[in-house]
Amino acid sequence: MAKNFSYELLHVDKKSGARYGVIHTLHGDVYTPMFMPVGTCATVKYISPEELYEMDSQVILANTYHCFLRPGEDVIAHAGGLHKFMNYKKPMLTDSGGFQVFSLAKNRKISEEGVKFKSHLDGSSMFLSPEKSIEIQNKLGADIIMSFDECPPYPCDYEYMKKSIERTLRWAKRGKDAHNNDKQALFGICQGGEYEDLRKYSTTKTVEMDFDGYSIGGTALGESKEVMHKMIEYTVKYLPENKPRYLMGVGTPEDLFEGVKRGVDMFDCVLPTRIARHGAILTHNGKINIRDKKYEYDLSPLDEKCDCITCKNYTKSYLRHLYKCEEGFGKRLLSIHNLHFLLEITSNMRKAIQEDRFEEYEKEFMEQYGQGKPTTLIK
Repeated sequence: MAKNFSYELLHVDKKSGARYGVIHTLHGDVYTPMFMPVGTCATVKYISPEELYEMDSQVILANTYHCFLRPGEDVIAHAGGLHKFMNYKKPMLTDSGGFQVFSLAKNRKISEEGVKFKSHLDGSSMFLSPEKSIEIQNKLGADIIMSFDECPPYPCDYEYMKKSIERTLRWAKRGKDAHNNDKQALFGICQGGEYEDLRKYSTTKTVEMDFDGYSIGGTALGESKEVMHKMIEYTVKYLPENKPRYLMGVGTPEDLFEGVKRGVDMFDCVLPTRIARHGAILTHNGKINIRDKKYEYDLSPLDEKCDCITCKNYTKSYLRHLYKCEEGFGKRLLSIHNLHFLLEITSNMRKAIQEDRFEEYEKEFMEQYGQGKPTTLIK
């Protein structure tokens, strides 16, 4: 088990069951539920670490696959690890690279040993195994690192999913055995698709290995919201209360609410910065698109309720102008707003859970946001 890492469950909302807790790490305490901005190539696109501090970002995620391809783990290790390399002073998490290998790499070939693939950058031959993924992450030096798992597609038939789970469990054991940095917490990843019995089997067997935390894998791959909710519930019911729970790759406001009330603590997603670069903006009144001509003369902020530097200083008219001119400053300002928006939601969630009013906050937010209605838990 990792030194300087632990999770404390501080309060459970009496009505919803949503959790408020704290994760202790070498680089500081992290309060949950929380959202992690994604810094794919050791940077959150267009946003500096100093700006992330200002919007109270607690943890950022860097991608093992991309850092492995460039600049390479040895370059980052030479600088003293990711924190020193990119000058980020708060906790960090690295994923295993598995999802990118299965979604981006060309001509991949899965074997018991690992995955052979061609780089999406230049077509060069590459190889990742559970041991190699952990070795890279040990050199990157994040506070939390992830097991290397097979990422089956959705939909996936039962027999393939069963075999995939068995391989992921074997890979999890190999990765855990290879992990040699006790300053880093290692999380296991639970798979199983939409099959309740396979979710139970994957989760119970992963928990038996006693990881520092657990991730719910295999969601947000094109399944319906109802199926995703089932996947979460089928997994969470078998996870220990004294370890953090991480729902990977999920980040819309409605999905954050749905995950938190099902007992999830951690989320990450490229969504806020990716959609910002295409002009899509999250506001308390729902999504807007800054490209719309109706904003050409609009001198109001993106969101009257938001206190980010974008909303406090710039108008929709000016932001639309920057976007239409393809100015990088516009992409920065829009990205800052979207990230601030999600980070503020999770901050408000933490307050609401402590006051046993999470359901009320969800209802109030969703009624104004207008992008969907809260659902009830599956019995």
